[in-house]
Amino acid sequence: MSSPAEPRRLRGHRATATCCIASRDRPGLVATSGEDGCVCWFDMRCKDVQLVMEIGKEPVSSLCFKPGKEDTIYVSSGKEVKCFDVRLGTSWTPLECYDYNKEEINQIVCSSKSFLAAADDGGEIKIIDIRQQCLYKTLRNGHSSICSSVQFLPWKPWEVITGGLDSKLVMWDFSKGRSFKVVDLGSSEMKSGNSTGQCFNPAFVHSIAVPDVDILDKLGKICVVARGDGGINVMNIGSELAANRTKNSVKPRKGSHSQSSDAENTDTRGRLHLDYTLGGHTAAVSCVAFSMFGERGKFIISGGNDKSIKLWNLFKYIDMDQSGSQSDHRDLLHLNIDLGRKVNWLCTTPAATENLVVCDTTKVIKVYSVS
Repeated sequence: MSSPAEPRRLRGHRATATCCIASRDRPGLVATSGEDGCVCWFDMRCKDVQLVMEIGKEPVSSLCFKPGKEDTIYVSSGKEVKCFDVRLGTSWTPLECYDYNKEEINQIVCSSKSFLAAADDGGEIKIIDIRQQCLYKTLRNGHSSICSSVQFLPWKPWEVITGGLDSKLVMWDFSKGRSFKVVDLGSSEMKSGNSTGQCFNPAFVHSIAVPDVDILDKLGKICVVARGDGGINVMNIGSELAANRTKNSVKPRKGSHSQSSDAENTDTRGRLHLDYTLGGHTAAVSCVAFSMFGERGKFIISGGNDKSIKLWNLFKYIDMDQSGSQSDHRDLLHLNIDLGRKVNWLCTTPAATENLVVCDTTKVIKVYSVS
């Protein structure tokens, strides 16, 4: 497990880098955001930053492309979401501006059905119809603390999954504006049996990743969760919901003992827990992503407050699971990168080299070549 060569360094921000996204249509094109209120555009074929967008005075917390139209980018800053067309030159007047969130926004994501979700510090998620340019729904009463992460489910166009600093994963039908499944990662069942002494932090949800629709055949309907206690959960959403439906369809007979929570009734098959006993993180995991390079989805890539990045071979686990192999899960760790700084965010590109982009607690973006 050799470490990659020294990373390429991208300079353009004047303060800590907070987020990064990579183009799917144009390999090598990367956008990053920072606490300096700017968005920087880099082309891996070029030495210097290509474009600096001055969004405002507040830090930019999150970025996302409009699916199928990557010249359009959405940016969250404070309580606002702003939309820009990068083809319009250096006049950075937003095309659209949405100020529906009452608290600071932590993450924004776009769906292929022209909806945008914005998760905020108040535990609410605003669903915005970006075609009609209006608020569609507010999702509330699912989280009792900060909502840190949100993702649309590509196989269910009217559903989102959110994670929060209440250690809960919540699945929502946003067309109805209500949740239909809650998983408590802080419950005894969801904790790793071997994680004693790993990390005293709660199992806060810091990041969620779900596979794109074109790799579902290989990966299945899974969700990867970055936890505050240093663990990573890989959960089969289909199995979770099937267990939930089974529970709801069977009514307890008189005198029988009914179960008290979703967590107690959830089928644990199809779950994988990656923690320090497998060579994993020893502090909170801040970000998880699927690899876009090579065989797409082969690796889960995680970054943490232990100043390390880890590549996990998901294909190997799937093959082991399908063959019934009892092989050691410690073989799943493919690569460890010692960064020297805590990881704020990371993303991958479809390129064969310079394909792992990392935002740490400095203003300099690091780009690694991994495979």
